[in-house]
Amino acid sequence: MAQYDRCSVNAGCACLHIAGAINVGICSYLSLARCAELVNCDHNNVCYEPEHTCVHHPQCQSAPVCFPVPIFNRQLCPLLTMTNATTTTTTRPTTTTARGPQLVIPNIPANAKWAQYGMTVAGGEGNGNATNQLSYPAGLFVDDDQTVLIADSWNNRIMQWKPGDKNGQVVAGGNGPGERLDQLKNPTDVLIDKETDSLIICDSSNLRVVRWSRRSGTIQGEILIDNILCANLAMDDQRYLYVTAYFIPEVKQYRLGDKNGTVVAGGNGNGAGLNQLYYPTYVFVDRQQNVYVSDSNNSRVMQWNKGAKEGIIVAECHDWMNNATTQLCGSTGLFVDTLGTLYAADSVHVRIMSWTQGAQQGTVIVGGNGEGSGANQFIYPTGLSFDRHGNLYVVDQSNHRVQRFSIE
Repeated sequence: MAQYDRCSVNAGCACLHIAGAINVGICSYLSLARCAELVNCDHNNVCYEPEHTCVHHPQCQSAPVCFPVPIFNRQLCPLLTMTNATTTTTTRPTTTTARGPQLVIPNIPANAKWAQYGMTVAGGEGNGNATNQLSYPAGLFVDDDQTVLIADSWNNRIMQWKPGDKNGQVVAGGNGPGERLDQLKNPTDVLIDKETDSLIICDSSNLRVVRWSRRSGTIQGEILIDNILCANLAMDDQRYLYVTAYFIPEVKQYRLGDKNGTVVAGGNGNGAGLNQLYYPTYVFVDRQQNVYVSDSNNSRVMQWNKGAKEGIIVAECHDWMNNATTQLCGSTGLFVDTLGTLYAADSVHVRIMSWTQGAQQGTVIVGGNGEGSGANQFIYPTGLSFDRHGNLYVVDQSNHRVQRFSIE
């Protein structure tokens, strides 16, 4: 891969060649550091600053420089599988139906188990832009009738798959990447606001959150929030919208129509304190308006109870090389059931885990069989959700598919 070639679904990422290596690059977010902030590597191409790698960056300097490569680099720059870039980390339940827009949160039995082999319910026909394909999907939303909405990020569109469909339907975007109101650019998440029968979308690379009506004849969206590098969305039963944004160490709650929002988690700068977050990504809100967030650079999942000034560590990772069930590493998608059990995607160990309230270790419920395209494998799991029966849906991003694992 050539220097500065695009290597990720994130348009801000590019390949930087590693100094002293032949045909080896690292997929990096170029805006992590300004040229003036970079220092030269030593004469052996070594960097002494933690989480820095010696790379060629000729746009800044002719000599190799130490460029920041944080531990959440893989989440920031999910790899395109066609590249050679590398990174430095490798009984049926009953249902309680939420009022209004919130997704169904099923009552999942504490001893529930799921089929270990998933069924592809969206995509799975390779990386592409046909209606039976996806390209680096990110977030998803499962409706009451098991219709699946997917942020098809690289195709700049939102796709809808009804149960049993072989082909999906474009329901927002799909007009190429761009800033027009009929376009999206690298959308990362989507949910349904049932009160207005509309989609709310993280239109990430356009720095906005937009709303598209689901009614027939809709050809463009409207901007709800602008100037925000939106990462993930959630909505509670009172129709408050919760948003995380890349590089902003907080979760904000918005009343629809409000442009400013209120901080409900973090907001005290980057850090590892219990009142801080560091690069939050995926977010989930339960019926009590408690906020759960993947705190990526701190390698943990935090719970912020409504009105709390500090969060609680629900699960974390101390050693990315250790796949013990005490470790939840590279957490991405989140879901919390009515018992308070956390379900989270461990993108490092390519598995989905559950953590009961107060537990010191989790349980692998699906995956954990190494990276691959088998029905019991993932390559970078991201968004996840459940339907009203308790079946699990997982976005298998780099396999360009959504997998459903049936509850047993």
